Amino acid sequence: MEETKVTRKYQITIPKRLRERHGIRVGERIALREEGGKIVIEVPKKVSDPSEYLWNLSKKPISVDAVKLVEESWERQ
Repeated sequence: MEETKVTRKYQITIPKRLRERHGIRVGERIALREEGGKIVIEVPKKVSDPSEYLWNLSKKPISVDAVKLVEESWERQ
């Protein structure tokens, strides 16, 4: 277990060993949540290719007829 000190501005320093292990860099965001009376710090997964990540959110391929959607939206107006 690592310890750190809370400053006057309520800031903490993440120990170097933990920053390096989890790949935390200056300016990155981390998530805090409360769990059973504890504060848990989570490091979000790094996404190397955002478009690939978004395409893989769906379990099955999605077939969309964009032209049909546009034409239908025109009809509704």
